[in-house]
Amino acid sequence: MKRIGFIGLGTMGKPMAANLIQKGYTVTVYNRTADKADELVLLGAEAALTAAEATRSSDVLITMLSNDAALLETFYSDQGILSGLHPALTIIDSSTVSPLTSQKLAEELAAHYVDFLDAPVTGSKPAAEAGTLTFMVGGNKEVFDEHQDVFTALGSKILHLGPSGSGSYAKLAHNTMVGINLIGLSEGLAIATKAGLNPAQFLEIVSFGSANSRQAELKGNKIIDRDFSNQFSLKLMLKDLLLAQELTGKFQLPAPLLHAATGLFQMGLSKGLGDEDLSAVVQCYEDWMGQEVIRPNEAEIASSTEKSASPLSGRERRRNTRVKLDIQLKLSIYQWEQEGSFSGQNIDGTLFDLSESGLQITSDSPLAADMFIVIHFPKEADLPPITARVIRIESSGDQFHYGCMLSGLPPYVRIKLEQYIEQKIELAQ
Repeated sequence: MKRIGFIGLGTMGKPMAANLIQKGYTVTVYNRTADKADELVLLGAEAALTAAEATRSSDVLITMLSNDAALLETFYSDQGILSGLHPALTIIDSSTVSPLTSQKLAEELAAHYVDFLDAPVTGSKPAAEAGTLTFMVGGNKEVFDEHQDVFTALGSKILHLGPSGSGSYAKLAHNTMVGINLIGLSEGLAIATKAGLNPAQFLEIVSFGSANSRQAELKGNKIIDRDFSNQFSLKLMLKDLLLAQELTGKFQLPAPLLHAATGLFQMGLSKGLGDEDLSAVVQCYEDWMGQEVIRPNEAEIASSTEKSASPLSGRERRRNTRVKLDIQLKLSIYQWEQEGSFSGQNIDGTLFDLSESGLQITSDSPLAADMFIVIHFPKEADLPPITARVIRIESSGDQFHYGCMLSGLPPYVRIKLEQYIEQKIELAQ
C-alpha cells in the first residue's frame, strides 16, 4: 500500500489525513505548528520534523496549505519539500492557489522526475470529515488514473479537467460563485429580517423556491443560529476571490458580481471576522440595518405577531364593531318559460355582509338554490348590475338569508364594491 505524506493540518487537512489513516494507509504528517499533528499521531500517523522528511518517506505527498505564499515557502524553504524529492514521487496539491503557481511547480518538479497534480477540493470541513470531497484535477491523465485509490479514499467525486493548472482554474471559478451566492443569501436574509419577517420561515421559502442554493442549505441555519464556527474561513474566501480577480484581469473579462462580492468580504475582514466562517459576512448587513439576522424564539414570535398584526379586513371590522350593514338593493329574478322567452320580477333585498366569494343578502321573498339573480345597487354606489347565484339559504321567521356567489365579476368592480362598503361602515360608526 502506498505511503502517504500529508503537509498542512488545518481545517481541511486534518480530517483528510485522518480519513487516509482510517482507510489503512501509512501516513506521515507535517505541520509548521507541530502540536496540530498530536491528534493524528494518536490515530496512528507518524509525525515528521520537517517537510523534507515527510516528502522523503512518501510515495504520494499531499499538500493542503492556505495560500500561494505558504505553499511556495513549504517547497523552497530550508528543509522544504524540494530537499526531500526522489524519483517516482507524486505530489498532489489540494491548496487553492493561482493556476500560474500550479503550472510553475509542475514544470519544476518534472525536471526532478516528480509528477505533480493540482487537485483543489470543494465541500468544506463537513465533506472533508465524511470523505465526500469533490476533487477537480489538473495534470497528466496517466498519473491521475494511477492514484485513483488515494482520491477515492478522500472524495466521492473526482474529475480530471485537463493539463496542469486546470484544477486551480476550476476552483477559482467555483469559489467565485460560492462568494456571490453567499452574498446573495445574506442580502436576502437582511431584507426579510428588516421587513419584520421570521428569517427561519424565509429560509424555508428559499429551500422550496428557485433561490435555493448549496450555500443556502449549508449556511442559512448557521447564520440565523449565530453559529460562525469555521468551516471555511472568511479570510480564505477573500483570498480566493482576489485570486479570481487577478485571473479575470488577465483575461480582460469584466466580472462585476465578483468585484461586488470581494468588496463585501474585504469589509468583513476589516471588521475582524477573518478567522470566522465565511457566513459571518452577514454581519456587514447587520451593521447597516442595526439588527441581527437571528432565529426568533417562541416568545419573540408571539410578540412580533401581536405588534405587527395586519389592519383588520372589512369583514373583521364589521364583526368586531358589530356594525350592521343596511344597504337597500333591488334584485331581478328571471325564470325561463321556454326557449327564447322568459318572465321576471323585481324584489327588495338588503345587503348585510360581504364575503370573500360573494354577498349575503336578506329578503322576505323566497328564492331557490342555484337560482341566478341580478343585483342592483343604489345610484350613489355607481356600480353596474352584478350577477350572482344563490348557493345557501337560511330562514329566520319571515326573513330569508341568502348566500350569493358573484359570477364573472371584473377585478375593478370588486375593488369598487369593497370601497363602497367600507364607506358605508365608516358612516355607520
